[in-house]
Amino acid sequence: MNHPTHPTEQAPLVRAHDLAKTFDVSAPWLNRVLERKPRALLHAVDGVSFDIEKGKTLALVGESGCGKSTVARLLVGLYRPTRGSFHFDGQDAHAAFAGRGMRDMRRRIQMIFQDPYASLNPRWLVRDIVAEPLIEHGLISDKTALTQRVGELLQSVGLAPADMLKYPHQFSGGQRQRISIARALATEPEFLVCDEPTSALDVSVQAQVLNIMKDLQRQRQLTYLFISHNLAVVRHVSDRVGVMYLGRLVEIADKHELFSNPRHPYTRMLLDAIPKMHDTGRARTPVRGEVPNPLNPPTGCAFNPRCPHANDRCRNERPQLLDDGDVTKVACHAVQEGRIANQPMAA
Repeated sequence: MNHPTHPTEQAPLVRAHDLAKTFDVSAPWLNRVLERKPRALLHAVDGVSFDIEKGKTLALVGESGCGKSTVARLLVGLYRPTRGSFHFDGQDAHAAFAGRGMRDMRRRIQMIFQDPYASLNPRWLVRDIVAEPLIEHGLISDKTALTQRVGELLQSVGLAPADMLKYPHQFSGGQRQRISIARALATEPEFLVCDEPTSALDVSVQAQVLNIMKDLQRQRQLTYLFISHNLAVVRHVSDRVGVMYLGRLVEIADKHELFSNPRHPYTRMLLDAIPKMHDTGRARTPVRGEVPNPLNPPTGCAFNPRCPHANDRCRNERPQLLDDGDVTKVACHAVQEGRIANQPMAA
């Protein structure tokens, strides 16, 4: 349902424009000279643009190696972009990360990592882990107030204040990820970048952690970038979905539109590979082929070697991400030329 635009409505909280990150993965200079090899450049992210409105969730999906995690690290300032910009609440975030505004920007943007086993210091008490951002940013210095705040943060993610006196190894994977979320919430951020936050957890625990994240989003008006390869998880948490392939967005749409009426052949392939409850007798279409070597990507559309609709234009000319309907953008010559009929997916 489209709500009317009010004059007081703000611009999107998060605005990424043409973000790109290239890594030099060349052999050492002498080896290259002796073996007469050129420099090797890996275009991990190659011109990604998206907006996220305050209080909403954009999910990025795609196979391993498509650049999702690199986008996450660009948005939290762990990487500097090779090209493009990221504006947060109207500010140039990368200029802030590199300058005087670093502390304030890092307070407002936090990250939840994939592996709760690796992202928590095993030698620290939970109290010290959750309190670290509060101390680092000078938000609370009084010891009693600090203990009280840590207890409140643990309660907000479904743990008990008494848990602060334990070590990470005394918790299950799902509980450790809750501790990671409590730590991320300590600075009262507005934007959380979540890099596959449930992929290391059992399926039964994933739903609990996702529900906690959705509840926190409602209570605190949090904005999420949610990175996942699991389409069932994405369907549960997102408002909009961006599909990435070899460092580029190939489709971005509202969640319901993407799942019911996917446009790009790659999106269709991903969705068709999901087992459906009522399709037990139907042969599923396997995901064809493999992601090409990112050091030597195909010319034209990167998906063309795996696409049943590819023609000479697809093999020679890279498609741009263009509007296809009110809320959908697609980078596909076949869609833009009308060579692929709109075929809604079965529920």
